[in-house]
Amino acid sequence: MAEKLNILVWNEGVHELNNEPATIGDMYPAGMHGTIAEALREYYPDANITTATLADPEHGQSEETLAATDVVLWWGHIAHGDVADEVVERVQRHVLGGMGLVALHSAHFSKIFIKLLGTTCSLKWRNEGERELVWTVKPSHPIAAGIESPIVIPKQEMYGELFDIPEPDDLIFISSFAGGEVFRSGVTFSRGKGRIFYFSPGDQEYPVYHHPQVQRVLANGVGWVAQPNQHRAHPVVSNPAWESFIN
Repeated sequence: MAEKLNILVWNEGVHELNNEPATIGDMYPAGMHGTIAEALREYYPDANITTATLADPEHGQSEETLAATDVVLWWGHIAHGDVADEVVERVQRHVLGGMGLVALHSAHFSKIFIKLLGTTCSLKWRNEGERELVWTVKPSHPIAAGIESPIVIPKQEMYGELFDIPEPDDLIFISSFAGGEVFRSGVTFSRGKGRIFYFSPGDQEYPVYHHPQVQRVLANGVGWVAQPNQHRAHPVVSNPAWESFIN
């Protein structure tokens, strides 16, 4: 994992700003994005790893920033609606052009994830701090390299099926919960030239992003979605007559 990548860890940052839950400052003194970024630096010491939040100008995702970014990690929860549509359009264009996207936990309901996948991306949930077991079901995939099966997460929000997503390109992880539910917790998609990895563990009420195996999954995910030095261009419409229907 020695690629010199440009990685942006994006977090809405609202829970940290409001200190809700009250324990979040103790678990994540630099924010969830800060903890994730620090973990990634262990795997990619030569990479340019930056962070941004909803409160930053253009949410820290300007055209200039995205043009120089190989991978965006996206965490969102209670402020999906506050993300500017023009930023979502911009991120979508860059993903279609080849930028990687790692969507985390409640980012399944983010504007960008729904826009790229084209379904509701809804799921069942219950937050009672139950044990989650993350089982590897495609050990040959690069994202599963070096990952224990199962990853044991002592306390986590339950996500359960049905998860309303298109058929994934790869189903890598399935989670089971103490209440009996199962969930497709690690899946990949391709959109245009870009790669997408969704990984569900990571509720703000629990220190999941400190878990070494979770950190390794994120690092593996970054390495898989990244396509550095790729020329990024607008998707090409092969029949110009259709331009009026999509613009």
